[in-house]
Amino acid sequence: MSEQNSAPQQPQQHFEIQKLYTKDISFETPNSPMIFTEQWTGESQLQLHNESAQLADNIHEVVLTVTVTTKQGDKTAYLCEVRQAGIFTIAGFAPDQLAAMLGAYCPNVLFPYAREAVSNLIQRGGFPPLQLAPVNFDALYMQHLQAKQAQQMQAGQPSSGTA
Repeated sequence: MSEQNSAPQQPQQHFEIQKLYTKDISFETPNSPMIFTEQWTGESQLQLHNESAQLADNIHEVVLTVTVTTKQGDKTAYLCEVRQAGIFTIAGFAPDQLAAMLGAYCPNVLFPYAREAVSNLIQRGGFPPLQLAPVNFDALYMQHLQAKQAQQMQAGQPSSGTA
């Protein structure tokens, strides 16, 4: 004789990558060819941004934008921007877990593809290779939540705990 559990069952958690793709690529060398005649001392600045949109029930697009600006002194040597995107099935997660999946887990999936595209574009542009270091998107997401919570506290609003 089998015993049935009367507690409500949690929905099954499901994560699946539907599609990974490059949404947009931009590479500019505003001071070429003269920048190539100088001794190379380029300094790079990295900017990251991610956004998500719900496409259908449990289907989300996440777009990670990676922008690298490298200057040679006061001149811009190059500006490289890659918008790497993915379509993900994400089901059975609580709202705060879903927010973390969209804000940290999915960008972690996308970043290696964006990093490779950035590296290839920079080398094809005639510049020394640039290897972007790994990024801790979980820590960045937590910083985002803490900043949002601090803003809400300053404005006198209760925190919801989601991004």
